[in-house]
Formats: sequence, C-alpha cells, structure tokens
Amino acid sequence: MTELIVPGIITSVIAFFTVYFSMPPLIKILHKNNQAVRDIHKKGEVMVVRPAGPSLILGVIASEAVLYAFLQLNEILAIIFTTAIAFLIGYVDDKRVMGGWFKPIGLAVAALPIIFLGAYESDLAFPLFGAVQIPILYIAIIIFMIVITGNTINSIDVANGIASGFMVISGFSLSIALFILQNYEIAIASLPLGFIALAFYKYHKIPSKIFPGDSGALTFGAMYGAIAIVGQVEVIAAVALLPAILNSFLFLASVKRIVEHRELNHKPVELTEDFKLRATNDKKARISLVRLIVAGKALSEREVAIAIFKLALFSGVLAIITAFMMEVKLQ
Repeated sequence: MTELIVPGIITSVIAFFTVYFSMPPLIKILHKNNQAVRDIHKKGEVMVVRPAGPSLILGVIASEAVLYAFLQLNEILAIIFTTAIAFLIGYVDDKRVMGGWFKPIGLAVAALPIIFLGAYESDLAFPLFGAVQIPILYIAIIIFMIVITGNTINSIDVANGIASGFMVISGFSLSIALFILQNYEIAIASLPLGFIALAFYKYHKIPSKIFPGDSGALTFGAMYGAIAIVGQVEVIAAVALLPAILNSFLFLASVKRIVEHRELNHKPVELTEDFKLRATNDKKARISLVRLIVAGKALSEREVAIAIFKLALFSGVLAIITAFMMEVKLQ
C-alpha cells in the first residue's frame, strides 16, 4: 500500500490541474466558435458554451497514462480506452444530433476494450452472500453496465453543477469503497474521476460557465462504469449511483422508449415568474427526479441541486456501508 502513495498523489494532482487549467482556454475557444446554448433556467438570453468533454478526457488520459507507467495494469488501459471511446461517441452527438439509438450502441462498443484486455473477473460480488460465477453472462453485464452508467450520468445533467457535483460524491464514494475492500491499485486508478469532477465543478456550478455536453457526461459515466467493472464493485457502484439510476428509470418508464431528451416536447418542469422550478401539470410530460423533488413546492435551481446532492451523499454512505459488508464477507 505505501508504495502506491506517490503514484496516487501524482495521478490525482495531474487529474485535477489538467482540467482546472485547460478549461478556461477551452471556454474561450468555444465562445469564439459560437458553440453555446441557452441556459433555460436563467432569466433572459443567457448563453453557455459546450461541451467540456475535451478538457475532461484530457484529464483522464493524462492522469491514467501516468498511473499506467507506474503500475503497468491492463485494468488501467481498459479504463482509458473505454472512457476515450465513450468521449468520442458523445462528441459526435455534440456536433451532430443523433437518434436515440446512437449512444447505447456506441457505449456498447466502448465496453469492448474491457473484454478484449481481459480486465475483469467473471463473478459478481454481493454483500453478505458472496460472489456468483457467471462467466458467459458477465460479458453481457459488462456491456450493459457501460451503457447504463454512461446514459445515467447524461440523464442527471439537468441543471448547473449537478452532473459534476454528483460525480464528485459518487466518484469518491467508489474510491473509498475500493480502499475498504483493499483493492488498492484500482482505488488509486479511481481517484482521478473524483478530482476531475471536482476541478470541473468550479466552472460548472451555478452560474455555469460551460456545460459538459454529451461528451462530458459520457466521459464521466463510462469511466465510472469501467472502474466498477475492473474493480469488481459493480453492486457498490450501483448503490452509489441510485439517484441517477432512479432518474433514468423514471424517464424510461414514462417515455417507454429510447429517445433523446431534446426530442421530447413536453417538459417535466417549468419556470415560475421568479425563475424557480415547479412540476408541470402537463399529463404528457415525462416523470423525472427533478419533477418529484419540486412536486411539493417550487424551488430555485440551487435548491434543486442541493436536494440531489443530499440524495447522492446518502447513496454514497450506503455504498460505503455495502463495502464494509462485503469486506466482512471476504474475511
């Protein structure tokens, strides 16, 4: 463990400062190229540039490549390649609006490096009950998980700072769980996710200077899913991600098909005259986590973000408790 302290510190520092310092010039370039969209939760024509994906993937590759130089693990290569492919899928969608089929199929392709590099174990670990051997089925689980985590983070990107703040909490929760389970190499490899999200949060928090875009959201989601698989903490990762998973489930249950959010005309929430969010009365509108949060009363964008962060913290604590339960079972 002690020999991993220096690589862990170096990797974390590179992850944080690569994004922290590369984001301002990216924002300037996007402004210059008029790559901006309207912030629908703000008064007036407030335009925010997107996507932040190029800066985020730069942080991922720079930090994980340095860590690979230290540890020489296929699992780290799998994280890099899976995340990079997911970024490219999202970047294509940022540049050209694709159909609802595009991201799930693209993310399925992004999962292939994990399989080809053999960076997984074909058992699924559960708290208290131990591991279940599912060698053939697990290949499908790998693909399914990358598709789910990628789209789930994309769906939780509903307001300023939420996707980045959510990933700070979930990412570090996953790292803590990996340390508890004494999977130290993957725990170190997971730290860049939290630090990248933390650096991005400075520019994404209210009022946002830049939006993640599909490339940024898929980068976060695919990296999270890849870490969960190579670290054998799939169940723990799902627990930490519960609010976002719930949001995706509500979306699919109400829409009943795979479709881009931008293709839907009926919005789940609307703005009041004082620019607070409240649940819409439109019966055709989809159900979402935000709609449930503001069902009782209208809330400001900041209050909605805080409510989601509280849910993320609760799920993160549950994930850490789950890790302790699995650690006891291993003993």
